[in-house]
Amino acid sequence: MRSLLVAFASSNALRTSWLLSLWNRDLWISRTKNASGYIRSPPNNNPITDVTSSSMTCNVNNAATAKTIEVKGGDKITFEWHHNNRDASDDIIAESHKGPVLTYIAPTKSNGAGEVWVKLAEDGFANGKWAVDTLIANKGKHSITLPDLAAGEYLLRPEIIALHEGNRQGGAQLYMECVQIKVTSSGAKTLPAGVAIPGAYTATDKGILFDIYNTFSSYPIPGPKVWDGASGGAAPVPVSSAAPVASQAPAATTFITRVVSTTVVAAPGASAPSTGGAAVAKWGQCGGKGFTGSSACVSGSTCKFQNDYYSQCL
Repeated sequence: MRSLLVAFASSNALRTSWLLSLWNRDLWISRTKNASGYIRSPPNNNPITDVTSSSMTCNVNNAATAKTIEVKGGDKITFEWHHNNRDASDDIIAESHKGPVLTYIAPTKSNGAGEVWVKLAEDGFANGKWAVDTLIANKGKHSITLPDLAAGEYLLRPEIIALHEGNRQGGAQLYMECVQIKVTSSGAKTLPAGVAIPGAYTATDKGILFDIYNTFSSYPIPGPKVWDGASGGAAPVPVSSAAPVASQAPAATTFITRVVSTTVVAAPGASAPSTGGAAVAKWGQCGGKGFTGSSACVSGSTCKFQNDYYSQCL
């Protein structure tokens, strides 16, 4: 049995560890400890907030790594996200960070440049549950089934879009990395024309500038449609969705975030959080209605009001 573990830190903001498990038609074939070099890992765990930045491609360190994972068409590939580590007590990602989970693919030779990214999977909001809720319930795991692609090297790009500050332009927090794979089977399918990243999203897209605190019945996942894994040659068509229906006042929300915690810039009418406890890391939550954690930020960061329900160390 061959096995593979890819661990890497991406903030809560989200700090991310990756366990990459490979499955072939639901049979576990790959997973180990202490392997490295398959993921184009960034040097820190900060989110990307500028959707026009070149860092949107594969985060801030889009440089080829030493290793490539060998896979076959039909393999089930599972990505596993964690906040700090794989301990049972790890919170994966703060429950306040509602949003979609997506996966893209592109030829490695492109290095992610140009209209090469094809969406393989997406999960947004359905039946009152966000994809991030499902991710947490699944202990950080989400999966794709690799299409029967032609042999060659590809980049897989899993992505989380956290919308807890998505009610303002530039507030959405995006987390992504690129995983290097090599398809060794001889599939007949070639990737269709794709989209450019950056370029697939704009700061005012309905799925990026989205207020999770108002009433809504649907969520328009940003980017192109998911490729069906069979057709090729045609560019994916962007998704169009009606804007959500807003209520007159935000619905009350209870935030649960990892407490790790100077002066809080409190939201009007917000209950004052505790000033005790450990300092909150940069990008962490430090205030908002219903928040009971620490309001003290680490040195160099200040707790700043974002909306009635969320203040953040910046």
